[in-house]
Amino acid sequence: MASSKGALFLLLILCSFLITRQFQFHAAVVDDAGKIDCKGKCKYRCSKASRHKICIRACNTCCHRCNCVPPGTSGNYDTCPCYYHMTTHGGRRKCP
Repeated sequence: MASSKGALFLLLILCSFLITRQFQFHAAVVDDAGKIDCKGKCKYRCSKASRHKICIRACNTCCHRCNCVPPGTSGNYDTCPCYYHMTTHGGRRKCP
């Protein structure tokens, strides 16, 4: 009787461990698969900017928060509404 309770307890612990590991693995896969290459996208987005370093810094901030960057070197904000609506403390558009 005692050995069956012990075996059941060990089985319960093993199942809990395996379920936890499965969720951790799934979360890691979703995080890696859902992210875009902010550095590369912002490098192209800011390639024609007159203030290149400021543009890159703002674009990377917006990209990491929104996980998108509009195509092209300017405009096309309709493809990324989060990027378009992000503003500074002064109410100006933050993202280039």
